Amino acid sequence: MKAPALGILALTGSGITAGVLFAVALSVLPALFAMPTSTYVYAHQLLGRNWDPTMPVVVLSSTLADVLWAVFNTGSVRTLAAVAAVLLLGVSGVSHLANVPINRRVKAVEDPQVLPGDWSDPRPLWRRWHLLRTALAAVALVVNGLAATWH
Repeated sequence: MKAPALGILALTGSGITAGVLFAVALSVLPALFAMPTSTYVYAHQLLGRNWDPTMPVVVLSSTLADVLWAVFNTGSVRTLAAVAAVLLLGVSGVSHLANVPINRRVKAVEDPQVLPGDWSDPRPLWRRWHLLRTALAAVALVVNGLAATWH
């Protein structure tokens, strides 16, 4: 009974993760790139307010669900759930080690109209890291989908 519920949680969580990251890549990033720097900084500060506390919980909960799903299964489902957990852990790692430090730097700007003298536009670097974690999340979703439908 535990394994199916864990599978549903893992699949749902990885779907939310991949969906949110895909939406950011598809729509939010192009919009941020189209903005003048001061507007981008202001928008970036606003966008992170609710995602920063929420997404780590979603990603790490999904990772835990995959780990437990692997523990309570055997064979191919165990392997697939373990792979998905590693992929989601990769999403978390990229987020915490690459994107979050950039977010903190942007949030530290007190007045977007007056950027620090050593300011360099973080958008290209942030996008590269974001696309990596989006790809990891999408693959995790596919792997969880395979595990959920494995016979």
